[in-house]
Amino acid sequence: MSATVDEPTATKRPRGSMSPSQRRNLTGWAFLIPAAALIAIMSFWPMIQAFILSLQTGRGSNLDWAEPLWYNYQRLFQDEIFKLTLSNTFIYLIIQVPIMLILALVLANLLNNPNLRWKAFWRTAIFLPCAVSLVSYSLVFRTMFATDGFVNDALMWLHLIDSPINWLGQAGTARFVIILGLIWRWTGYNMVFYLAALQNIDASSVEAAKVDGATSWQTFWFVTVPQLKPMILLTAIMSTNGTLQLFDESFNLTRGGPAYQSMTMSHYLYEISFQRNPNVGYGSALSYVILILVAVLALIQMKVGDKRD
Repeated sequence: MSATVDEPTATKRPRGSMSPSQRRNLTGWAFLIPAAALIAIMSFWPMIQAFILSLQTGRGSNLDWAEPLWYNYQRLFQDEIFKLTLSNTFIYLIIQVPIMLILALVLANLLNNPNLRWKAFWRTAIFLPCAVSLVSYSLVFRTMFATDGFVNDALMWLHLIDSPINWLGQAGTARFVIILGLIWRWTGYNMVFYLAALQNIDASSVEAAKVDGATSWQTFWFVTVPQLKPMILLTAIMSTNGTLQLFDESFNLTRGGPAYQSMTMSHYLYEISFQRNPNVGYGSALSYVILILVAVLALIQMKVGDKRD
């Protein structure tokens, strides 16, 4: 007689119950949906409202649909003040961002030296400016570069100038003060990113370059910098976005003067939206132009900087 072996029967779930994988998915969605809803309500819905406003004209709350709907965007290209603030913003971007990132990279490389004494002190001292309030440091710079301020007194004491310079009353020098303030405040912030990346670089690659006879500069440029490209790309995108949205320095340091010569786009957006006769429709159109510039420049930087296959 042949013995029969019973096949194992699968455990059947009660009808309507969920499998473990379904429960895990449901748990994940339960945590995700509240955060996604808050982001949609607090970020995306205001963006939609701003776009709708950009298609309207009027003063205050008395708004009507523009004719044509793209009138506010068309008006931007005819606005000489907007063109001036756009050029000012790109001047800050082109001059300040490269200087700041190069200086931050050099400082991070110097402070990563294991033989450097008082490393904690130097790192803290260079990083500390970015912990200072934007308004506070802007007012300090405004006082220092006043006609009777510390900078003029020091330059006259050193016999470098014969009379005080009106730093904040001339277009070129006012822009210079803003650029100097940005470099002073944000260099240490970017330095921390580079310092963290440097400490994650494999020391064997640097030692191999030295064994092969590479100088310190060659080791830094051909070995260290290529391994920092992802971090350099990140800081470049963040710095570009921050500069395109620059407001505090323009508002607190120079008040946008003289005659809009140092005003940024975000400062102009604030002025036309909340000062004088508020025009929120035109301001919304300007805000979307800033958004498009930020997105386009970030995309270009990612395409140029990211060489991964």
